[in-house]
Amino acid sequence: MNMQNTIRKKRPKNQQVWGFIGLSLVFSSVFLLYPIVYSLYLSLHRMQGLQSVFVGFGNYLRMLQDTIFQKALLNNFIFLIFQVPIMVLLGLLLAFVLNTPKLVGRSFFKLALFLPCVTSLVSYAVLFKMMFQIGGIVNQGLLNIGLITQPLDWLNNPLLAKLTVIIALCWRWTGYNMIFYLAGLQNISDDTLEAAAIDGANGFQKFFFVVIPQLKPVIVFTTITSTIGTIQLFDEVVNLTGGGPSNETLTVAQLIYNHSFVYTSNFGYSATLSWVLVIIIALLSVIQLKLAKTNQ
Repeated sequence: MNMQNTIRKKRPKNQQVWGFIGLSLVFSSVFLLYPIVYSLYLSLHRMQGLQSVFVGFGNYLRMLQDTIFQKALLNNFIFLIFQVPIMVLLGLLLAFVLNTPKLVGRSFFKLALFLPCVTSLVSYAVLFKMMFQIGGIVNQGLLNIGLITQPLDWLNNPLLAKLTVIIALCWRWTGYNMIFYLAGLQNISDDTLEAAAIDGANGFQKFFFVVIPQLKPVIVFTTITSTIGTIQLFDEVVNLTGGGPSNETLTVAQLIYNHSFVYTSNFGYSATLSWVLVIIIALLSVIQLKLAKTNQ
């Protein structure tokens, strides 16, 4: 009897719980699961406007022969190879320096380095575009100190355009990673650093052989998030270079946008590229997690 009474008391509570979360589940299904499933459906069709033609894996076969997609994917990996290591290592160094108790103005420097993360993507990209124009402040500064003899066309030179995007990304996101590293450093016991100092370790050795091994979980997290952000790169290239010159800074995310709204509005092919991008991100994340576990 007591067991039956307990069950009866629990049923109304369970019904109340499902009543609270039921609406959230419905909205999640409509606005999250449905778009995912529908995008997979779109990837198997050629769609222009409201016209839909089933092509099976035709979009995927087209993607394998699409030289512009291959170029965009290569650009993504170039940004990934150069930008992510610079941003991670620079964030680590800045966090290590700012974690020094005797440093004057620590709060100011923390704020100054983190502020770029909360600025508008569009506004900061437009600002960088103005700075790196032929008559911009960057060329003026380089001319004044004698590093160059004539202005550089940063945004229309293939190599310099890529470099401009990498500089902009590092400026914006290094402070974001730095905050995570600062939080991790504050959880590292001072005893380990003191022991290393007693053993004769210098600052370089403390950083690479004491601090970094203890920050490994944080480094893995920031590396994965930075990789995902770089593979999905869109705002910077659109506002800085527009994907030019000659698609030298075009990314897959911008190509997806172009096929959806700029070219022939082929949403089916855009959905195909989107799914391929998701698969690439998932594979890179799994590989990075596997590498992190094997190095433990």
